[in-house]
Amino acid sequence: MDEEWRQLTQRLRTEAGGSAAFDDLVATEDPDTLADVLTAPGQPLWARELAAVRLGLAGDPRAFEALVLLLNHRDPPRCAAAALALARLGDPRTARAAAALATNELRVAYALHPVRLLTALRAPEAVPALITTLRRRLGPHDPHHRVALACVEGLGELGDPRAEPVLTEALAHPALTEAASRALARIPRQGGARGRIPGQR
Repeated sequence: MDEEWRQLTQRLRTEAGGSAAFDDLVATEDPDTLADVLTAPGQPLWARELAAVRLGLAGDPRAFEALVLLLNHRDPPRCAAAALALARLGDPRTARAAAALATNELRVAYALHPVRLLTALRAPEAVPALITTLRRRLGPHDPHHRVALACVEGLGELGDPRAEPVLTEALAHPALTEAASRALARIPRQGGARGRIPGQR
């Protein structure tokens, strides 16, 4: 966590241009001051992100909506920071929100961190959402390979037998074959051989 926090503050300090306002937000121990940043008009994005992440890491539910917005941001470092804070926040709404973002085809280019967050949460919403997202990625010429791979790896980590059919389909995709084989090997056997690469005996 220390390294993630260092990278976050370094990135936001650069965005803030080394302003005194940045130092004040990093130093404050008052959660109300941080929460005010999330609702006050005209606040720069770096300030909202810093306030939301700090509140999320502290378990303050006032951070939830801002963190969900950041989780689906076009800038991957913001998504990663939001995912980290949401995992710590422990809000019961998080898994449902992450599942909605992961399965939104209009925002699939930004689904990587919602998928990873779902895996980390191990919530009931995780397996159905990852199966849905991965199945859509198995069409011809789908460009979202990192999202597909994250789904495969997540389903393997979760080890739910419901994922077996879609992981078996993924074996036929060269970019996913190795990861899908590993994922299938982590799913409890239900009888019969499975997880073979097509053409193997």
